[in-house]
Amino acid sequence: MQPGTGDVKINGRDFKNYFPTEVLQIILNQPFNLLESDSKFDVKVNVRGGGIAGQAEAIRMAIARALVEADGENRPALKKEGFLTRDSRMVERKKYGRAKARKKFQFSKR
Repeated sequence: MQPGTGDVKINGRDFKNYFPTEVLQIILNQPFNLLESDSKFDVKVNVRGGGIAGQAEAIRMAIARALVEADGENRPALKKEGFLTRDSRMVERKKYGRAKARKKFQFSKR
């Protein structure tokens, strides 16, 4: 992230092409809208893995962290909205004696 005109590139593509739905575009711009700094920074991001919604939320957190690094006074507002908190949910591991993490094998009475 660097001072600029508000240009956001994700994997070399414009964010409106990368995230076709308006909801994902709104998620991406939430930190800028909160701080009213829409056209003050250019953002260049590389993402991979996860789903498209997870990528949008990860980019939102990265932008929020970069805004805090740019100006420490932004931290309370971004923290209050939860933009600095990582989603810690992960896939549960498969257990032995089971088909998947929680699914049991089919029970047959006879």
